[in-house]
Amino acid sequence: MSEFELSATPPKSVRTRGSQRSIIRELLKLASKPDVISFAGGLPSPKSFPVEAIEKATDWVLEHHGAQALQYSSTEGEPALRKAIAERETELSAPVEADNIQIVSGSQQALDLIGSAYVDEGSVIAVENPTYLGALSAFKLQRPTFLTIPTDEYGLNPDKIGPEFRGIRFAYVIPTFQNPTGITLSEERRKKLAEKAREYDFWIIEDNPYGELWYDHQPPKPIRCYAPERTLTLGTFSKVLSPGFRLGYVVGPKAALDPLVVLKQAVDLHTSTFTQLISARCLDTGLMNAHMPAVRELYKTQCSCMLEALEKYFPQGTSWTKPDGGMFIWVTLPEYINTDEMMKEALDRKVAYVPGSAFYANEPELNKMRLSFVTVPPEKIDAGIKILAQLVKERIDAREAK
Repeated sequence: MSEFELSATPPKSVRTRGSQRSIIRELLKLASKPDVISFAGGLPSPKSFPVEAIEKATDWVLEHHGAQALQYSSTEGEPALRKAIAERETELSAPVEADNIQIVSGSQQALDLIGSAYVDEGSVIAVENPTYLGALSAFKLQRPTFLTIPTDEYGLNPDKIGPEFRGIRFAYVIPTFQNPTGITLSEERRKKLAEKAREYDFWIIEDNPYGELWYDHQPPKPIRCYAPERTLTLGTFSKVLSPGFRLGYVVGPKAALDPLVVLKQAVDLHTSTFTQLISARCLDTGLMNAHMPAVRELYKTQCSCMLEALEKYFPQGTSWTKPDGGMFIWVTLPEYINTDEMMKEALDRKVAYVPGSAFYANEPELNKMRLSFVTVPPEKIDAGIKILAQLVKERIDAREAK
């Protein structure tokens, strides 16, 4: 036994004492084994990484700005990248200036900074039901009270937002190819959500990691286009360029970004100068316009394959979303089937998914599961869905036999 194993644990903070390892996270460690067909991870496909283009951009940055790339940078972010992001955001949605861009080390850092900047213990924040588990993890460190936004088969329903939302700190939403459901909010609902935010005086945290991953048609404009004065929009390069860069950004009013700058300076001073300049070069040379069509086609093919397998193998009494972009399909099983329990047997049969309970802030629904299709080849998608369908059928048959 080493001296480190014998050493005592330092006293923990209140935030840390309230945090525990997730059972699901521990189970998913098993899913990383090479013989497991994993629909669990929210990882982009390695086939989507533009390795050669990044290599060229890296060489260019080192040749033309080598000393700058290897030096410290400003907390707000490299001017070249902020300018490039502002131009692309303007091109895709609505005008934005570089001063309205804050660079962060992945959008997960943005969630943590926003929680630290705008949430106190007991503060009320609203989230979709279900919502992204990483956001829940980040916000829970501040020990808030969660208010869930009513949802239906079309996503969050702003018509159901009433006086109980007045003065909450913010509503966190993923309106485009939502994680975990894959649902995209209509333009009409986006506008209504903006109206509700003004009516009840709350901010909107709009997470948009999947907006570029549409298949046939571009999604509606971001919510910030309808409520720019009270929206912070999160973007990331993880799904379109490289998750290894750990590079994201926040778009919003400068006054709302300033607290994030103060906190980020204390946390890590700034995001990697090197990866910022490489990404700026990729944007400046038009890589996104050249690169994304192939990524969209890849993901569209994978999604279609999974939808076909679900239709082919899953029994009556089950249903699933049919996304037109993004990375996820959300499956609903009969209410008596517990996907937390079923996952253990699925792993024994070499298939993994994420149980739906992980995505709820308050009362979890235990008969749901999230499937990701982007990293699994078509033949394995078919085989894995067939195994999951058999597990579901066994439970339905056992129920009917009683």
